[in-house]
Amino acid sequence: MKHSPVLVVSDLSVERSGRLAVEKVSFELQSESETAVVGPNGAGKSTLVAAILGLLPRAAGDIQILGKPLSNNGHLSGAIRSQIAYVPQSLSLQGHFPLTVAEFVGFGFDPPGPRWPWSHQSERQKAVEQALERTGCLDLRNRLLSELSGGQLKRVMLSFCVVRPRQLLVLDEAQAGLDVPSNERFQQLLLELRRQEGWTVLHVSHDLDMVRRSSDQVLCLNRRLCCSGPPDHMLTPERLIDLYGPNVVPYRHQCHG
Repeated sequence: MKHSPVLVVSDLSVERSGRLAVEKVSFELQSESETAVVGPNGAGKSTLVAAILGLLPRAAGDIQILGKPLSNNGHLSGAIRSQIAYVPQSLSLQGHFPLTVAEFVGFGFDPPGPRWPWSHQSERQKAVEQALERTGCLDLRNRLLSELSGGQLKRVMLSFCVVRPRQLLVLDEAQAGLDVPSNERFQQLLLELRRQEGWTVLHVSHDLDMVRRSSDQVLCLNRRLCCSGPPDHMLTPERLIDLYGPNVVPYRHQCHG
């Protein structure tokens, strides 16, 4: 029996600065699949993600997550929203923002709405420690977020995602800014967690080698959805020239060893 798609995007158009940044885009994400969004700078990839997360209003079209419609003001029920995890390209921290790793991950455990009663604090603490242990970050639990390296911060973000069960994971160039060893570790951890958690993944990436290795579906976006399909069909030299232009070479991560 076929399951309903986790995410359905239908004829989505989104405006930014008075122009259509995304125009008439449609696609579906099946359960436990991994879909990559690729395209040149300014193609609307981050705009697409922001609209799916309810952070930007739509000019037209519809979005359904776990069978429930996303209103144009970004409203989803708390039960649905708690099933979505997000890892951005960067986490903006103002100076030495006094938030520890454990406190940050704990916010991922809390359901939307009023805070849980104190009787749940031991359950919350246990979930936080288990999440940090799974990502190799338990020794960082008392460190401030602002003190972390880029690789440590990305792993802490994954701790936030696994502190409670979720179904949809959205990543917007999550590996950006990482050196090669940190990127390798992040990608391996992400792969392990995806298998363990049964996540459906939507990620924006410029790393075409990683996209080819890990994705089930590739969306080639340049304001419109130019094409979509399996990586081997979408990442051919001919399609990449059509997408990026003849003079643009997209980033390809070079693995050591």
